[in-house]
Amino acid sequence: MLHYAVVFLVIALIAAVFGFGGIAAGAVEIAKILFFIFAIMAIVSFIISLVKKS
Repeated sequence: MLHYAVVFLVIALIAAVFGFGGIAAGAVEIAKILFFIFAIMAIVSFIISLVKKS
């Protein structure tokens, strides 16, 4: 049980460094861009599958 507590403490410290260091803001922008890219790819894939079936 103590092992898990230490592991979660290390994970929390790493998350705090990323959150307070401003890296999180950059990651949010990258995540938004990737979300829209993959959403567009999913829509195109859906349309292509509909065209191939007909």
